[in-house]
Amino acid sequence: MASNHKSDSQTYCYSEYDELKRVIVCQPQYMTIRDVINETQKKFKDEGIHIKRAIAQHQAFVNILEENDVEVIFLPYHKKYPEQVFTRDIGFTLGQTVFIAEMASNIRKGEQDVLKLWLEDEELSYYNIIGDRIEGGDVIIDRDTIYVGLSNRTDQEAAEHLQRILNQFTVIPIPFKERYLHLDCVFNVVSPEVALIFPEALTKEDIELFGSRYDLIEVSKEEQFSLGTNVLGIGNKRILSLPVNKKVNKELRNRGFEVIEVDISEIIKSGGSFRCCTLPILRETT
Repeated sequence: MASNHKSDSQTYCYSEYDELKRVIVCQPQYMTIRDVINETQKKFKDEGIHIKRAIAQHQAFVNILEENDVEVIFLPYHKKYPEQVFTRDIGFTLGQTVFIAEMASNIRKGEQDVLKLWLEDEELSYYNIIGDRIEGGDVIIDRDTIYVGLSNRTDQEAAEHLQRILNQFTVIPIPFKERYLHLDCVFNVVSPEVALIFPEALTKEDIELFGSRYDLIEVSKEEQFSLGTNVLGIGNKRILSLPVNKKVNKELRNRGFEVIEVDISEIIKSGGSFRCCTLPILRETT
């Protein structure tokens, strides 16, 4: 159903691995651990975030994207939204529509309005998911299949809502241990054949499901904590990953991926990495 993308559309996405052309980010100008909302933040609460370092690392990350011909769009940052750097959670793109999330955490409510304002200014189509709790970190797209993580951020009703309005897709709910925040912290599809997985967080049935569809790279507990699954595919088997996740990077390279290592260690103190920091709105299928 996802044919080669030849149009001049400004929004188009059917996977996590097609060539990334446009992406929305937000600088971590006011990033802080104000209210602890995940296990990683719990560890770094006393240490806090070094803002200048986080901004410099984020800029280096953006530079890599731009060097790889990705158009980077910056949402305006606001002091009242300390988690705004994690633009993935406020939505996801499917086909030519940007779906706007219903944020679960009070500290993040309102971030989606910044995105909506930008989309309206650009006259881009969006669908507002109202009433059912869902965040983009729990939505992983692979062509006709949409995996929806069931967490304390995304509920079963949201998965059912998506299935009702997207009857040409198969929506598969994936329950996992809620302490891991979002599905992309424990599972991620990096090509039509390969996925990253942290089995400890998932059910036996879903591990078997993923194993029947992908060559699974298992992520260790240590590298899960440093968000080894939360890489970003930018197309043509190129992956952005943290230098510290040496085993993940080696396994990816063994499978023919080009791993581009970028240090955003200051940003991951708040519980998100490359995938969390990006909202793709245009990927070109090949």
